[in-house]
Amino acid sequence: MTSPGVVGEEKDVPSLRSRALSAALMASGRRRRWSSAEAVREVVAASARRPASHLPPRALGRVAELSRTIVGAWPVYDAAPLGVEPTARVLYLHGGGFIHELRRQHWSLVRTLVTEAGAQCVVPAYTLAPRGTADRTVPAAADLLSGLIESGGTGGTVLVGDSAGAGLALAAAQRLRERTGAQPSRIVLISPWLDVSMSHPEQAAIEARDPMLARAGLLEAGRLYAGTLPAADPRVSPLHGDFEGLAPMTVFTGTRDVLGTDARELVNRARAAGVEVDLHEAEGLPHVYPLLPVPEGREARRRLVDLVRTAP
Repeated sequence: MTSPGVVGEEKDVPSLRSRALSAALMASGRRRRWSSAEAVREVVAASARRPASHLPPRALGRVAELSRTIVGAWPVYDAAPLGVEPTARVLYLHGGGFIHELRRQHWSLVRTLVTEAGAQCVVPAYTLAPRGTADRTVPAAADLLSGLIESGGTGGTVLVGDSAGAGLALAAAQRLRERTGAQPSRIVLISPWLDVSMSHPEQAAIEARDPMLARAGLLEAGRLYAGTLPAADPRVSPLHGDFEGLAPMTVFTGTRDVLGTDARELVNRARAAGVEVDLHEAEGLPHVYPLLPVPEGREARRRLVDLVRTAP
C-alpha cells in the first residue's frame, strides 16, 4: 500500500480467486474482441444495428432514488441514497473502450457508492464512438463536472472513471481547469486509458500476460474516438495534457494490464507538476480489477468508498 503522493506498488501475491479469474478470462478468449481493428469494427457495426441498453438494473431502484434527464444528447442518470442527504457527489464516467455502453459491473460500482459511501452519483450514458468523438465528448463531460461542483451540498465532489472513462475524466478535469480553474475534491482513475496511440515500449511484453485487452483493437477504438483530432491531442490522450493545478488523484492499476504503463506515466507527470497522487498497483491483477469479484477488488472498492466519504 502506498502513501498519498508516493509512487509505489502493492507486492502482495495475487489471491487464488484473482488468479483463477485471470486464467478463466484468458481461456474464454475474451481478449479476441480487442485482437484486431476488424474485430473492433465488427463490434461497432453490431452496436449500430442493435444498440445495447444502458439502463440501470431494476435492483438499483430498490436501494437508490433514480432519475434520468437528457443533457444535450446524453441520457444522464442520477442515483442518490434513499431518504437521506448525500454525503458527497460523484461524477462517474464508465469504461468500455469508447465503444461499449454501461454494463452490469459499472452499475454495481454505482450501487456501492450510493449504499456504502452515501453518495449521489451522476452517470452519463455518453455517446459512443464513432458518433461520439473527443472534440464533443470532453467539453460535455466538463460541463457536467462543473455543474456538479457548483451544485453545492454537504461533502465534496469526486470525479471517478474507469478505463476509457478514466481518460475522459482526466481530459474533462483538464478542460475545466483551463476554463475556470475549478476542480473536484479528488480524481479517482481506475485502470486509466490515457494515450490512445498504444505506443509505450513496455506494452508488448505486458500484452502477452493481459487476459482482457490487446493493443490492435484498442488502437482502432482510439482512432474512432479521436475522429479528426490527432492521437496526441490532450482531449483524446490526456496523458499529453497539462497537469498543473489538477485535483489530488488516486490511481488503481494492475501489473497484468497493458494500460498499466499509462497509469505509471500519469503518476510521474502529475507529481512533476506538483499534483498529489496515491498509486495502487496490484501485483498480478488485470484491467479494472477494482470492479471485479475478487478480494483485491473488494479492498479497492473499500478504499474508494472511504475516499468519497471523506472528500472535503
